[in-house]
Amino acid sequence: QVQLVESGGGLVQAGGSLRLSCAASGRSFSTYAMGWFRQGPGKEDEFVASISWNGVNTWYADSVKGRFTISRDNARNTVYLQMNSLKPEDTAVYYCTADLVQTTLTGDHDFRGQGTQVTVSS
Repeated sequence: QVQLVESGGGLVQAGGSLRLSCAASGRSFSTYAMGWFRQGPGKEDEFVASISWNGVNTWYADSVKGRFTISRDNARNTVYLQMNSLKPEDTAVYYCTADLVQTTLTGDHDFRGQGTQVTVSS
């Protein structure tokens, strides 16, 4: 079992930055690919970024490429999402996921957190 707890969300002005963290419990964290997804107000879930179990490979949605960076620290059982140059359209609940097989697809995941709210004001 893996439990995921996100933190770091908040209110920020457009152009600002936030860093989200996702802390995982369980001894098998390093075997999972980790992802960040989001759900904006009135929108469907959307893939944001993901990272392979060893941190070597990363994937990004086109909408965040060049602005967001995903990273992980397996010694701390934590995955991060550094978000720069934030835009109002980035406003959403962001949640992290853990999957034995890396995926960019929304829907079922092996494990997911409850999410953290990010609000970007114009």
